[in-house]
Amino acid sequence: MENEKGLLNAAKLIYWDELTPDRIESEIESALELAKAEIEAICLVESDEATFKNTFIALENAGQVLSRAWGRVDHMTSVKDSKELREAYNKMLPSVTEFNSGIPLNPRLWNVLKGFLEKPEAKELAGIQKRFLDETTADFVQAGADLDKVSKGRLEEINKELAQKTQKFSENVLDATNAFELLVEDEARLAGLPESARQAALQSAQSKKLGSEESPVWRFTLHAPSLLPVLKFADDESLRKEIQEASSQIGLKEPYDNTYLIRDILKLRAEKAFLISKDNFADSTLQRRMAKTGSRALQFIEDLHKKATAAFDQEIDELESFVAQKTGEPKDRLEPWNTTYWAEKLRQQKYDFDEESLRPYFPIDKVLSGMFEIAERLFAVKIRDHKGANGWHKEVKVYDLRDDSGELLGYFYADWHPREEKRGGAWMNFLDTGVPSNREKSREPHVGLICGNMTAPIGDRPALLTHDEVETVFHEFGHLLHHLLGNIEIKSLSGVNVAWDFVELPSQIMENWCWNRESLDLFARHHETGVAIPDELFVKMVAARNFNSGIMMMRQLSLGKMDLEMHLHPENYYEGDLDGKIREEIDSYSIPLKTQPPTLVRRFSHLFSSPVGYAAGYYSYKWAEVLDADAFTRFEKEGVFSRETGGSFRENILSKGNSRDPMELFKGFMGREPEPEALLKRCGLA
Repeated sequence: MENEKGLLNAAKLIYWDELTPDRIESEIESALELAKAEIEAICLVESDEATFKNTFIALENAGQVLSRAWGRVDHMTSVKDSKELREAYNKMLPSVTEFNSGIPLNPRLWNVLKGFLEKPEAKELAGIQKRFLDETTADFVQAGADLDKVSKGRLEEINKELAQKTQKFSENVLDATNAFELLVEDEARLAGLPESARQAALQSAQSKKLGSEESPVWRFTLHAPSLLPVLKFADDESLRKEIQEASSQIGLKEPYDNTYLIRDILKLRAEKAFLISKDNFADSTLQRRMAKTGSRALQFIEDLHKKATAAFDQEIDELESFVAQKTGEPKDRLEPWNTTYWAEKLRQQKYDFDEESLRPYFPIDKVLSGMFEIAERLFAVKIRDHKGANGWHKEVKVYDLRDDSGELLGYFYADWHPREEKRGGAWMNFLDTGVPSNREKSREPHVGLICGNMTAPIGDRPALLTHDEVETVFHEFGHLLHHLLGNIEIKSLSGVNVAWDFVELPSQIMENWCWNRESLDLFARHHETGVAIPDELFVKMVAARNFNSGIMMMRQLSLGKMDLEMHLHPENYYEGDLDGKIREEIDSYSIPLKTQPPTLVRRFSHLFSSPVGYAAGYYSYKWAEVLDADAFTRFEKEGVFSRETGGSFRENILSKGNSRDPMELFKGFMGREPEPEALLKRCGLA
């Protein structure tokens, strides 16, 4: 298969123009047949001939052609959605899901593996090999390997249903997002909007051949770069209301209603947990993560909630009082379309700071080059454009990452701007996992990607990012480094294949360099003059960092709370008022509003767009924030560009993947267990 084209091409850099929907069925079926044969070969191993290499290592290698090919198809559905691609993907999804979920449920395979586990050779394994043995065994048990035949059959059915229903959830969110547009013909309605947002809306309309030079039209969508400036800056309340209400309807109305899909997914996840003798899906999912149980994760959320409540209440009172003062109306609860707008007005008044004033200093190419330089200084790598490679769209860029010695560690693709055929949000993923060199062969490079929906270029002007968008770019790049710097010989233990509540440490720690004067000066340069952010503006930016930190903390905690409650007590959400029940659980975490909008659960892709994903794991963002705030204190003490400290982080965290328990890895870098005070201090809550 090494010489195949299309999906089965083994080349690290992909011929994207060959990955056409018409090839998917035949090529995925071919990869499936190979994968089945590889599994069958392991099943035929006699007990007296069983070795680590022909059992566990053979299992590690089995299905890699399929995994690589299906990963490419899966990625294409995220960035280049079409009717033809969707149909081809959904046609093969049940077969691929059945194969993958069937591996740990194969009794012949499990008997071969267990047979090896009883041999002296297995008991003598140490280091990375023992870790792989233990993790794989735990994977099988957690996936139902010890169940009876009937239960295994039902588990396979559940896995297929979950794959199909979560895919449909994701499709509904994308389709509902793209189904809306708001056309403005009266320029007076745009008062308060930054010029960048106006120009983007005008360009969006022109791309749809709407309006003319004499009678311009401004087009707004529910994609973040279009939506957020309206909610934050538009003086026209009716405009804010229209777009806020439209956003709140994503996944709520036919033909894109996700309500019943959510309930079905919760039921299936609960049944899956029950089959493997767990009380709930949260406990089933978290048993091998740092939190260990759903109740412990929930306790973590509730403890932070207590610590943030006083600041949260004070900030709400301050905001409501400010609005009353500015409008001359009696102090009252705010409408949902007014909270972001008035919060921005209050921030501007308190700190004389407008986030839009930073945008000219963040042209995306400078942000990327500065970010790469920071990585080069810290982690002893070199990042360069890869000439001659192409992507799935003309905007996609390709880079290679090398060690200081010149050794190629990996390639990566970057795709930063929104398109209608591309899902929302920002993410990192891997297309291929490499391995370090050994006596038998040279290093095999990794391949990864980072995607986002950042502000796009307008005319001849470069894409100018908000500071929030800059943080997002750094965040996803942190995930990417975790993958590309993996130095583990066993692929399934490399890179981001770690406990979900540890995976956000490398991403979130990178955000810290977006706030440091020394690092900002590397890339935060005015796109016209080249000057750095003025001292006065930088001071205001830092001062405003913790504005409404209690409210922001509560929002993240509310999402973690919602997630855990739904997966600890799913039966509470099977019938009745879905939004009402969720509001009941997160009432003390939420800004009190005059009009209650639908909750965001029907568009909460983190929880419901894949069989597991962040389900029962959204707390991980805050959990890892504790880790990142604490870990960054070492950089603050030893130097934000310290090669020694960066080297230690690379050696102890980035390169190690899942080769050791995550707490051991953290202690390897910090010399102790994490302390939560650093996060509270950074947020101004301690």
